Amino acid sequence: MPEPIESWWARRQRSRAAEVPYAPGAYRDAWARYPVLVRQYRPEHNRGLLLSQVPPAADVWLTWLCDVGHQFVATPDEQRHRPGRERRRSSWCPTCADLASPRRLPAVPMDPAPKRPRDAPETAAPVAAATDAPQGPGPGPGPVVDGGERAALLRRIGASRPGLPSPTPQSAPSPRSAPSPRSAPSPRSAPTPRSAPAARVPRRRDQLCDRTPDLPVGEAFSSACAPPPASAVEEQLRADLAAAITFTAGVDAVRLARPFFEHLEAWPDVLLPELRVAVEYDSTGRHGLEHVGHREEADRRKDRALRSAGWEVVRVRTGGLEALGPHDLVVSGLTRSTVPQLLDVFREVRGDLYVDAWLR
Repeated sequence: MPEPIESWWARRQRSRAAEVPYAPGAYRDAWARYPVLVRQYRPEHNRGLLLSQVPPAADVWLTWLCDVGHQFVATPDEQRHRPGRERRRSSWCPTCADLASPRRLPAVPMDPAPKRPRDAPETAAPVAAATDAPQGPGPGPGPVVDGGERAALLRRIGASRPGLPSPTPQSAPSPRSAPSPRSAPSPRSAPTPRSAPAARVPRRRDQLCDRTPDLPVGEAFSSACAPPPASAVEEQLRADLAAAITFTAGVDAVRLARPFFEHLEAWPDVLLPELRVAVEYDSTGRHGLEHVGHREEADRRKDRALRSAGWEVVRVRTGGLEALGPHDLVVSGLTRSTVPQLLDVFREVRGDLYVDAWLR
């Protein structure tokens, strides 16, 4: 269970037998890929401790301050996994996220409409007759205005629930005579077939995209669902690789054996079908939302799907992102030395002779 930072720090001091259990800068590299969290953390609100003294997996309550000025409390794990599928700056703050997409409250049923003016004399006349008129034989007090509606409601309840008595006597229909329209059950009271909920909830197979061509697993092709390049850096990386090595252009997807986000295909940034190598360029993005938290888990799942299809994944990780696979490159950005480093990785994966045969 998470604990306040004072209790957590005192417990770490006792368990590690040190006045400063974590030195400043001990976890600087672990927090470097979360630049937004580095800005949100305030030592003055957290007992004077630096963020680099807090392990990312620590189960402790920390105080954060967003760029707008909202102050909130969350654990390091909650903050690291806060960004969802929305690529918005407000995803790092719960208050900003609620303001960006307010939740719609359920509609409250309104009170019944007031009685029409023409019903007023009907309700007043029987009362006056009951108080002013002398007692004697004659018609009793008139019916209540909503009696017909109440009787109709009871009839509907009685039709849908056999255990309740019907408010009106009904004669049994003769075998020769057809049931009257009034005695027939209304569409509202008819029992709903059990197969209706299954028809409303689609199955997993129904959610898969049907535009993926029927190709062998691991085959590269041009997909109709593949998104356009996300950044100009990816286009530049593709152009630099095309100038250094020969590979088939125009393919942007790989056929998979298992579904990946409702598709039987994956869309790496750059595909080299001749080498069966997929190149990904990863950065944290403008607001630090890309390839961190849940998106990092999606990247790992994508790598497993591509490797199971016979491909190898090489990721170029920038912005403080750590390597995910054995062949990933951790660089500061796309420079002149990036493509030569990638060619060396290709040689490690596929062999020198095979890769050099495709060089320009």
